[in-house]
Amino acid sequence: MAHSVAPPATGHAAPAPLPVRTVLPWAVFGGILMLVLLYFVGAEQGATALLSGTGVHEWVHDGRHLLGFPCH
Repeated sequence: MAHSVAPPATGHAAPAPLPVRTVLPWAVFGGILMLVLLYFVGAEQGATALLSGTGVHEWVHDGRHLLGFPCH
């Protein structure tokens, strides 16, 4: 017959710690992604345009105003 062992009834389950080694690559990826998005919302189609045309400007126009970036 199998025996089951119940954890002590403390009322709170403690989360397992996450090693920094597993979180760090995702944090770096998220930071780089946020910087790229910030560039496209804040500076693209302005003085430092990497893409020609006004497509990017039109896609992020309302986001620029919402975040306080001037665009015209």
